[in-house]
Amino acid sequence: MLVILGFAMIIVFMTLIMTKRLSPILALIIVPTVFGLFTGAGLGIGEMVMDAIADMSSTAALLLFAIIYFGIMIDVGLFDKLVGFILKVAGHDPVKVVMGTALLTGAVSLDGDGSTTFIVVTAAMLPIYQRLEMSPVVLTCVAGLINGTLNIVPWGGPTARASSALQIDANDIFAPMVPALAAGLLVCFVFAYFLGISERRRLAKNGVAWVDESRSGTSGSKRSDLVGAVAHSNSGLNSGSNSGSGSGSGAANGGTTSATLADGDSDSLDAGSGNNSGSGSALTDTALDPNRATLRPKLFWFNLILTVAVMVMLIADLLPLPYLFMIAMVIALMVNFPNIKAQQEELASHASAIIAVVAMVMAAGVLTGIMSGTGMVDAMAEWLVAVIPSSMGPYMAVITGLLSIPMTFFMSNDAFYFGILPVLAETASHFGISAADMARASITGQPVHMQSPLVPAILLLVSLSGVELGDHHKKVLWRALIVSLVMLTVGVLIGVIAIG
Repeated sequence: MLVILGFAMIIVFMTLIMTKRLSPILALIIVPTVFGLFTGAGLGIGEMVMDAIADMSSTAALLLFAIIYFGIMIDVGLFDKLVGFILKVAGHDPVKVVMGTALLTGAVSLDGDGSTTFIVVTAAMLPIYQRLEMSPVVLTCVAGLINGTLNIVPWGGPTARASSALQIDANDIFAPMVPALAAGLLVCFVFAYFLGISERRRLAKNGVAWVDESRSGTSGSKRSDLVGAVAHSNSGLNSGSNSGSGSGSGAANGGTTSATLADGDSDSLDAGSGNNSGSGSALTDTALDPNRATLRPKLFWFNLILTVAVMVMLIADLLPLPYLFMIAMVIALMVNFPNIKAQQEELASHASAIIAVVAMVMAAGVLTGIMSGTGMVDAMAEWLVAVIPSSMGPYMAVITGLLSIPMTFFMSNDAFYFGILPVLAETASHFGISAADMARASITGQPVHMQSPLVPAILLLVSLSGVELGDHHKKVLWRALIVSLVMLTVGVLIGVIAIG
């Protein structure tokens, strides 16, 4: 019964958020509550949920203060020069911008921390997407794919967990998988390229042209930021999306971007920019508005040094991350906005983003708490192991790789690597398959895992980008599945994931 309820709950949850019958926050709360009651847990559900929320409180605090801090840095203009440099390199070609997003995500992802990666990537790239009227769902899709693929680095969570659970060296797991990782990244970049092509076509269809400087021969001040008028009506672009203060970051400001997406990559984008025919007006009501009152050009070097110091301390792990961002936020707010009223207005400008992401994290605690507390996770795992016939024993590594895709999406990495992987590895040992092979197979599902609503980092990404989780899933899940299968297949072909 627990197995049936568990799988039914997952199906209902995914159906509701992907068809937009319920928002992710509501679905994360109501769906597991209803199914939890069917398990007979009764009022005990409350304790399960509160235990899970307590475990996630530090994550919520981290995301809350990190959003405020980087929102302040965007408001005061710290990233304007970086965005200008990226635009200079990438031009205004959506393909180059998307590929730049992939490269930046890959570089920052090497620290193994998804939250940090998504904060940096959205801070640097989201204003460019708004500036060029590109869909922010493309940003979340590319960033999620690249970060999920690189999540298997030895200092990342999954490989370290597999190493601990099976008592083998993390490098023995990762090093042989480098060719599979390279193949996965190659597929990610191919997806990024075609997403850029799709965006270029969509923008051209909507009347926005881009300049290929290498062919047109234009440069410097003679370069046109956008060629031709943007063929959008005021009613189509300004339907209630620009009521904010004109400052803030991503979802927090008046330039909030919303996208309605079809699975065929045909996007209709509310860029919140009105009718734009030049570079100045195109920036209005975005995070790069050159006339925003929050700009602090005289404090650029102070803000840069403060941000670099925060990043160094983050990597060095000198302070707990929530406390680190609390201190950084206080310093940034006091220096850039010494007036108390200005501080209150700055905090208020980010309220929507803060509420969205913290509420999502707390709501995810309901799902994880009920799944674990009622025993649904354990029952589902035991059932999956039991239904594997003995004749499939020689293929246990491949089966483990396939199982890791859905199971790490619907449960935490801790639950999978410490609860399920050891059982699968013990079974595989009877067929001559080593623990290292099982560990390597188990990490191939990470591109899909990183898109899970149970991963706080992905909630941060979609919240900062102003993207619905369901829209993100529509665009990213099938691509992430392909990346995972490619990594698993390459692992098998080069012999590092054995078939007994």
